Amino acid sequence: MTATIAPATPAVAGDERTLSPAEYATWAAEVRRLADERGAVVLAHNYQVPEIQDVAHFTGDSLYLSRVAAQTDAREIVFCGVHFMAETAKILSPDKTVLLPDHAAGCSLADSITAEQLREWKAEHPGAVVVSYVNTTAAVKAETDICCTSSNAADVIRSIPADREILFCPDQFLGAHVKRVTGRENVHVWAGECHVHAGISPADVRAQVAAHPDAEILVHPECGCTTSVLDLVSHGDLPADRTRVLSTGGMVEEAATTRAPQVLVATEVGILHQLRALNSGTAFIPMNERAACRYMKMITPAKLLHTLRTGEGAIDVDPETAARARRAVEAMIAIGEPGRGGE
Repeated sequence: MTATIAPATPAVAGDERTLSPAEYATWAAEVRRLADERGAVVLAHNYQVPEIQDVAHFTGDSLYLSRVAAQTDAREIVFCGVHFMAETAKILSPDKTVLLPDHAAGCSLADSITAEQLREWKAEHPGAVVVSYVNTTAAVKAETDICCTSSNAADVIRSIPADREILFCPDQFLGAHVKRVTGRENVHVWAGECHVHAGISPADVRAQVAAHPDAEILVHPECGCTTSVLDLVSHGDLPADRTRVLSTGGMVEEAATTRAPQVLVATEVGILHQLRALNSGTAFIPMNERAACRYMKMITPAKLLHTLRTGEGAIDVDPETAARARRAVEAMIAIGEPGRGGE
């Protein structure tokens, strides 16, 4: 079938749909049939459009998805996410075919540092330990000593001897958060950012908290407002018991158990679909309803179907680069299981 695209008329941000219920049922049946035929597992990142989250075999953050896919007996991995995520899946499953429905789906954060830039930075700080967020390219991971997720970044930093200099990349807001919670002063932070998270501002927080004064607050550490939120907590302007800084995986876990009538969510709005499905008794409200990643939305129902029909979109990572990058990921896992808290 060819997916019919109709104007999206979402009732709330994060539930933008392009297929009617009847179209979705037909499309989803064909997606699952083709996936079975190809021996493929379909993965959807938390920020994907609702239809793709619903049809996927697994939905979650990129590292969780890559690790789950590696444990399946699937011959193929169809990754509905962005380019670096599909690379990570290939790194952890070198013998599987990894397909990305649109190779133009990039990431402003991953693109904020290149392997060449990291090598130059390392040369300026000989002997420093390089800690890279999983939201990086395979080439950057290959230049890294140990990877981290947003949920275990502090534990990774604490695992490094106190007298060792650390280079942390690429996210400046996560880096600032990690320095704050660990108290480490010898951490140099690269000035990269996710354009979507950076765009969630302190002004957004003030406006939404004023409009929803009793709401719980979930903030992603990549957000430009994270420092301001924690400053508001420290000054008593926000209640500490209702304010959490969490990865996307942490937000999913929190959403499943909260009994709060309202929760303000500071991250990409695509995750709201999943949170609402987990807990219909809570109103999940975006801190900024315009916080949508155009790269994540490039994977459409029609493109997923095309990939499953044709097998186009294979991701290749040079074996030497993949092996070096894998060591950085495995060094992180050796510290402790990252669980569902990836990016």
